[in-house]
Amino acid sequence: QVKVVESGGGAVEVGGSLTLSCRISGYTYSSYCVAWFRQVPGKEREAVASIDSAGVGYVNRTTYTESAKGRFTISADSAKGIIYLELNSLRLEDTAMYYCATDRLTIGKDRHLGRGAIPPASDFNFWGQGTQVTVSS
Repeated sequence: QVKVVESGGGAVEVGGSLTLSCRISGYTYSSYCVAWFRQVPGKEREAVASIDSAGVGYVNRTTYTESAKGRFTISADSAKGIIYLELNSLRLEDTAMYYCATDRLTIGKDRHLGRGAIPPASDFNFWGQGTQVTVSS
């Protein structure tokens, strides 16, 4: 059984930084795609960044949304089964519940990623409970 657990959220001021962690256990598929999404009440869940196993050599492929590029960094510690999302230069609009999701790297997901886009939330079956990030002025 795949289990996904996020941690690392908290309250920071504008311009501050946080590092979120996503611990994944029980995952036995040979390919993977892990994505961070975020959601505020009343709005749809939106993608932030993803990392998948289709990279060249031992380097994972990473993908970011425009709002995350240059500020957020996604990385993986495969030995520990942890995916990190480093959040820098945080803005008020980054306030949200951040969710980690994972699933196999399917042809459908690869089509999105090949165009530089993160697959939609509906493409992922395994989710964590979320960790809250609150940015204040």
